Amino acid sequence: MEWKKGRIRFIRQLPLHLLILPSIICLLIFNYAPMAGLLMAFQDYKPRLGILHSPWAGLAHFRYMFSYPDSVQVIYNTLLIASLKIVANTVVPIVFALLLNEVRTVVFKRFVQTFVYLPHFLSWVILGGILTDVLGNKGIVNNLLSFTGADPIFFLGDGTWFRITVIISDVWKEFGFSTIIYLAAMSGINMALYEAAEIDGAGRFKQTLHVTLPAMVPVILVVSTLALGNILNAGFDQIFNLYNPLVYREGDIIDTFVYRVGLMGGSFSFATAVGLFKSAVSFVLIVVSYRLAYRFGNYRIF
Repeated sequence: MEWKKGRIRFIRQLPLHLLILPSIICLLIFNYAPMAGLLMAFQDYKPRLGILHSPWAGLAHFRYMFSYPDSVQVIYNTLLIASLKIVANTVVPIVFALLLNEVRTVVFKRFVQTFVYLPHFLSWVILGGILTDVLGNKGIVNNLLSFTGADPIFFLGDGTWFRITVIISDVWKEFGFSTIIYLAAMSGINMALYEAAEIDGAGRFKQTLHVTLPAMVPVILVVSTLALGNILNAGFDQIFNLYNPLVYREGDIIDTFVYRVGLMGGSFSFATAVGLFKSAVSFVLIVVSYRLAYRFGNYRIF
């Protein structure tokens, strides 16, 4: 009897299953089928021999990865840049959302919100070209500095300034879009709490401090903990379009390192080993972040 009910339910839901079938096929083709290439991490891969006939190398590439002179620096760069991005991309949207929430002119509020999240839809190919022109040696910023008598700054050629530029430009691109999450959280706050606080003599600042922020804490915890899963994703598109050989030491991250060593240098097995190591660590961090989100923010996937 139970199997008949399951069959009837399946027949009723069949159009929905057929609707997602193309997406599942694309997922299998482009996300799961290429995972067979991970075998290259354990082989001395030769393109002319292919994956099936290349000699086996075991864990040699993983041992070489940790003894490679640039590996430690690349991992450090990735963790540093990604960590600073996570902190900045959490704090700035919260502050901006709190400020925008205080704006009472609806038309102006919507205009500002639309204006600041537009950069999110621009690719780093476009933004990379813009930033290179603006921050280059002969760019607008350095021309203004020279005009005022200050020394020019090599934003994209000095390692320290390159990291600062990467973090600030990433925040500028993403903070407007991230603000939407916190504005949505604020819209769900019971207005009676503000009225009660106002009766007790609380001004706008104290209302924000004692009503708005506590109500936003669950959302902030969920967003912050889930961001831990991206601790090894420092932004390949951005770094690749901005960096150059002068800042390889301070700006090279795991993804760009894999690109240069694997695709440009021809060390396919070594690059696959580095990428697999990153994926394994990222998987662990994602699991931990979801557990933390469930523990502190009561967040569940289903």
